[in-house]
Amino acid sequence: MFTLKVDNQIELQLFQQHHALKLYQLVEENREHLREWMPWVDSMNSPYQFESIIPIWLSQFAENNGLNVGILYNGELVGSIGLHQIDWHNRMANIGYYLSKNAEGHGIMTRTVQSLLNYTFFTLGLNRVEIRCGVKNKKSRAIPERLGFVKEGIIRDGEQLYGNFHDLFVYGMLAS
Repeated sequence: MFTLKVDNQIELQLFQQHHALKLYQLVEENREHLREWMPWVDSMNSPYQFESIIPIWLSQFAENNGLNVGILYNGELVGSIGLHQIDWHNRMANIGYYLSKNAEGHGIMTRTVQSLLNYTFFTLGLNRVEIRCGVKNKKSRAIPERLGFVKEGIIRDGEQLYGNFHDLFVYGMLAS
């Protein structure tokens, strides 16, 4: 099983079937918090849905086409981070993430993204990573800005949330 030790408090762990209930509970306990920026939250109403999606994530990992991991902080699942849309020809991918409300403010996501960047650039050998954030999502935007990503532009009406489109900032980082 894939694990990545970020530091003495944080570990990333590849989601397995036995994580389905904990993952559902994390979403359930943070539903209102996550709902503001995560359009999929309302559709996740049962741990069985996570039991269905985890095998897809595991297949993506096995095929070297994605990585969906839990963020464990002092052994407790507090969020998720993923490496999505890996384009091996162009050696690039996107990072997406979320964190429980009670885990915010401890630098968890900044350290986690930095560790995933190291893995992406030095282990996988990718050249480019993007993070896309809602223009009004200040907490999410703070991560790439803190880590030195370049704000490359805006995708107008780039995502639909609950019937309304909103703009996304595109942040990019190169291995160089």
